[in-house]
Amino acid sequence: MDGHGNASGGKRKRGRKPKPRAPDSLDNNHNHHHHHHAAPSSSPLANAAGATASDSPDPEPVSSSPAPRRRVRKSRRVRNEPPSEADAAHSPSPPPRRGGPKGAPNGGLVVKMMDVPASVEPLRWDEVVKVVPSMDAVVKVFCVHTEPNFSLPWQRKRQYSSSSSGFIIGGRRVLTNAHSVEHHTQVKVKKRGSDTKYLATVLAIGTECDIAMLTVEDDEFWKGVSPVEFGSLPALQDAVTVVGYPIGGDTISVTSGVVSRIEILSYVHGSTELVGLQIDAAINSGNSGGPAFNDKGKCVGIAFQSLKHEDAENIGYVIPTPVINHFIKDYQKSGEYTGFPILGIEWQKMENPDLRKAMGMKSDQKGVRVRRVEPTAPESGCLQPSDIILSFDGIDIANDGTVPFRHGERIGFSYLVSQKYTGEKARVKVLRNSKIHEFNIKLATHKRLIPAHIKGRPPSYYIVAGFVFTVVSVPYLRSEYGKDYEYDAPVKLLDKHMHAMAQSPDEQLVVVSQVLVSDINIGYEDIVNIQVLAFNGTPVKNLKHLATMVEECDEAFLKFDLDYDQLVVLETKTAKAATQDILTTHCIPSAMSEDLKS
Repeated sequence: MDGHGNASGGKRKRGRKPKPRAPDSLDNNHNHHHHHHAAPSSSPLANAAGATASDSPDPEPVSSSPAPRRRVRKSRRVRNEPPSEADAAHSPSPPPRRGGPKGAPNGGLVVKMMDVPASVEPLRWDEVVKVVPSMDAVVKVFCVHTEPNFSLPWQRKRQYSSSSSGFIIGGRRVLTNAHSVEHHTQVKVKKRGSDTKYLATVLAIGTECDIAMLTVEDDEFWKGVSPVEFGSLPALQDAVTVVGYPIGGDTISVTSGVVSRIEILSYVHGSTELVGLQIDAAINSGNSGGPAFNDKGKCVGIAFQSLKHEDAENIGYVIPTPVINHFIKDYQKSGEYTGFPILGIEWQKMENPDLRKAMGMKSDQKGVRVRRVEPTAPESGCLQPSDIILSFDGIDIANDGTVPFRHGERIGFSYLVSQKYTGEKARVKVLRNSKIHEFNIKLATHKRLIPAHIKGRPPSYYIVAGFVFTVVSVPYLRSEYGKDYEYDAPVKLLDKHMHAMAQSPDEQLVVVSQVLVSDINIGYEDIVNIQVLAFNGTPVKNLKHLATMVEECDEAFLKFDLDYDQLVVLETKTAKAATQDILTTHCIPSAMSEDLKS
């Protein structure tokens, strides 16, 4: 309902003016707040939002607040953000508004349905009988989250709770969305028609594909439930039914629609690109993690995000079975989630005939040009910039980077790569200087210089003389600059986020997050989020490297070379002596995070 049912005003309201980037919101019940905010005015940036916005894992299309107060609102939002999620379902005001306008027409509909000639009846029941058993396998997932406070990395944010959906699969497992149980401190599940919430254990969280696997110890929970069976990838226009526990009420809810398109999608939560289904069934806050069934009662996907945008209606996204099966097999093979492999390259389309001619391609050859190869990727040993990739595992790649997919459709070739498992080999055919080479490449997951997730670990930090050094990650940028961090963060950090490649597996981007003011650091107070390049002339590889160098330093001065050619110099003895007083003043338990002590 979110964004639809609340206001009888209809169309305009639905957009709930995305801040220039509200697009795909993830839907646990987090999405709550937008309900009654200013009516949207269409923003020119809105379109751009479509693509980029994806990175907003917390499912938070927060509607815009008046500009001047934006920063303030935001910081408050970020904390309470998700609560609204679950609370919405229980908060006194929205349901009535929602129920109100909707109630009457619905009532009307039901009556009409009853007037259908009796002859249709048996069919109906037949279908119902098919679908109902699988519906009992849909559970409501209650989670209490405690997120790290990236801006004050020695503590956590206030806990909040959320509710979403999940479903039971074979082997005493429950699947739900990764964003539904992210930073969980406690997870409980409740079956349909049951009054008991059972404690659940999280077995694996797949951030990239936004799937999490849970199990429940209590045998009582598993009684009388038949697990959901998976179907194959549906065709366009196939009917789908999404079942879950979205906002607007407490009981199970069913929405239906058809498959609108199948393509490589941006998965907001993991900031990755994987195959996905677009459907026109309503997916609202709280539907996250619920199954999408086909008309045979087989599960064809997991609802996980929807596009909230003033120009778009009824666009919901579903994680299809190939991705779900990959996640499950990956867990079975290695006992943990290892991720989806990628080709560690950036490529460009070869649609221009002159470009193809210049690269020595014959008229019947097609492929894409390698722009850069990630130094940390296994491919760096054999692929080179300006190589033309002709085929992957024997499947020819077209000049626009697509490969044939089912009857008469095409899909981005990253689909082929993500079907593989980490550590597997793939055969890649390459054109280099007009000669064809074949390589057997071992596939690995992506090592980002600025990671999209910190996989549930607390953030690393190191403090000396009031300087708080920390590592840049996407959650850190979001914590510092709000959900519009792609517009508001410093240009140099954004450039690294978008384009820089890690030169070694352990490379990190270390910044001075803030300076806790004290007598020793007078004049350095306004250094905020500036990268540390070197210490006493040695380039800084990562935070642990910096901490070790400072701790072991026996020179008279600590000299930090920062970006923008700034220099910070502190006297070694007094700096180290002052650190403890600063920690005490700010109630910080330790000068460095646990992971740096080992």
